Amino acid sequence: IELFERFSGYETNNRYRVLNTMGQQIYFAREETDACTRNCCGPQRPFVIHVEDNAGQEVIRINRPYKCMCYGQCFSCAECCQDEVEVESPVGTVVGYVKQLYEDCEIRYSIQDADHNTVLRLHGPNYCNCYCPGDDFPFSLLSRDGQSELGKVSKHWSNLFREWYTDADNFGIRFPMDLDVKMKGVMLGALFLIDFMFFEKSQNNN
Repeated sequence: IELFERFSGYETNNRYRVLNTMGQQIYFAREETDACTRNCCGPQRPFVIHVEDNAGQEVIRINRPYKCMCYGQCFSCAECCQDEVEVESPVGTVVGYVKQLYEDCEIRYSIQDADHNTVLRLHGPNYCNCYCPGDDFPFSLLSRDGQSELGKVSKHWSNLFREWYTDADNFGIRFPMDLDVKMKGVMLGALFLIDFMFFEKSQNNN
């Protein structure tokens, strides 16, 4: 599917396998958007991602509204440009949000509860950072005050062929075992948002 996208330029719905530390699949996630939205809006597109357990039961739903693109994200100083996702679990019950923050050219997110209170922060590198082939792309999960590192979200390097010629990526999430289960679901939403904002390739430009 990914090679078909690369050579045809036609964007298909994303699909994900969510594995535990032993490599066992615990969830399957699928994007729901229409063809016009996918192929006209590219990585900036709004989406709904359905996260299902191995029995096919939807356990988490992640919603991303459309936001304007502000010069490669570096100048997302206006509310209309700040990306976010809403996370439901179970479906119909909002448990939290992931909100992009404007802090100059630094990649920052607020991990929020259902009442929009910041519970955790996610700090990435500078928007202008350059990475060499083989490097991972790390985001630090921090306490609410930003002083203590509690975990990490990382985009892992796969191999040269996969990175350059496909749209497939590998991510890892590490968080405290005693983190509230609702916030674990919100962290999954953060991962999908990061994937679309930084690693979803635009078929029109590549």
